[in-house]
Amino acid sequence: MQSFLRWLAWLPIVLWIVACEDSATTKIAGGDIERGRELIARYGCTACHAMPGAANQGSNVGPPLHKIAHRAYIGGVLPNTPADMVRWLQNPPEVDARTAMPNLGISKAEATDIAAYLYTLN
Repeated sequence: MQSFLRWLAWLPIVLWIVACEDSATTKIAGGDIERGRELIARYGCTACHAMPGAANQGSNVGPPLHKIAHRAYIGGVLPNTPADMVRWLQNPPEVDARTAMPNLGISKAEATDIAAYLYTLN
């Protein structure tokens, strides 16, 4: 009986983890994952960030972007939510003046697509 109660105590945590895993790739409503992949190439994100499937895996200016959907914070300052990811991508220095990530002039639509792609990275 005691082992069953221990297992039962862990159940909410297990369910939360499963829910997070299921929603990791669907966090950005209206985002186009393929367009996000193309925009990452166009904006040259791999010049600073390593990410799965990218040719430039030696980048280490910014953090690697694999499993970014599972991180607690974006840029060390924003909770990792879809809205905050889009906000960060649009203008990182506005969020944190000390960031090395520049404002690349990414539109909200482009940021939504990029975020949709980033949330699929494993």
